Amino acid sequence: YKRQTTSRPAFDKLSMRRHPDGIVAVAPLWDTSLTRLQNDLILAAESIEKPGNLGTVLRSADCAGVSGVIVCDAGTDIHHPDVIRASVGAFFTVPIYQATTEETLEWCLCHGIHTLAATPHSDQIYTSVDMRHAAAIVVGTEQYGLSRRWLDGADEQVKLPMFGKTNSLNVAMSATLLVYEAVRQRTT
Repeated sequence: YKRQTTSRPAFDKLSMRRHPDGIVAVAPLWDTSLTRLQNDLILAAESIEKPGNLGTVLRSADCAGVSGVIVCDAGTDIHHPDVIRASVGAFFTVPIYQATTEETLEWCLCHGIHTLAATPHSDQIYTSVDMRHAAAIVVGTEQYGLSRRWLDGADEQVKLPMFGKTNSLNVAMSATLLVYEAVRQRTT
């Protein structure tokens, strides 16, 4: 590793924080293609826009023991400092992949991965679906949900029951509930 000292203004710009701690690291990017993905329990997140939400999705995926997270048609840079910060270290522990929706659907089909698209417009409650086999749980953008391609191409659509006035949860909260249902089914 090479240590480099910068001026305070340059450091402040590099750190992207209000009160930086005094250390910034530069590291090479790793391969994010689907070729390395294990096909057990996968979480796919399509067009997530808010870095904090993506970081929280990664944190939940790591805690639940998900094989990997596929970021489909990325709405934010997966390397954004807020993604890394919100992941609370999971950015470095859960395998992360990037692909298009089309590539992800094709990969799942070729590898026998059952795809479950989360949408509030489904008639099927998520707890009624068998998640004990190789599965990809798919969540969509904060504002619009999943694309028509995912809704039409997924093996099943599932929903979280909504009893209040709003029709959806935060994407990270939804992803957490869905992957932990898979964990519950696989451990009972």
